[in-house]
Amino acid sequence: MTRLIYETHSITVDNERGRATGWLPGELSAEGRRLAEELGERRRDVDVVFSSDLRRAVETVELAGLSAPYLQDWRLRECNYGTLNGAPVDALDPRIERVRTPFPGGQSYADVVELTRSFLADVKQWYADATVLVVAHSANRWALEHLLGSGRPMEELIVAPFDWQPGWTYAV
Repeated sequence: MTRLIYETHSITVDNERGRATGWLPGELSAEGRRLAEELGERRRDVDVVFSSDLRRAVETVELAGLSAPYLQDWRLRECNYGTLNGAPVDALDPRIERVRTPFPGGQSYADVVELTRSFLADVKQWYADATVLVVAHSANRWALEHLLGSGRPMEELIVAPFDWQPGWTYAV
């Protein structure tokens, strides 16, 4: 059985300013850079690391300084908010309406679930019995929780309060 550990990318300048970065690259803040280094300290025992190919996730992994093999996967990107990439976070509301209906010019959260499902199938095939670290975004965390965790509907996960923790662990 594969053990998958999910960690959010570190805090970005956009997070601190209340912006919804979406598919824009993003940049870690000073606090985010410090937290990325802490992530590296607590995740030294992983066999392989995957991240989104968006800059904020890549920067998180780079600053973590892990020695495990590292691969970027576009399927781990945040939801594409389309014309709302970079908009104030409140402009995305009500997000629950975007579970199956794409953001204008972008994706739906169901699209993110399907990309995550595809990623997990590859992990299961190629990394059996490994500890896999995934550094990605909030939409991916909801997708993982839906697919591997509680099985709660995306509609519930999207509106639930976000309580950060140092990683979520799943069996694949």
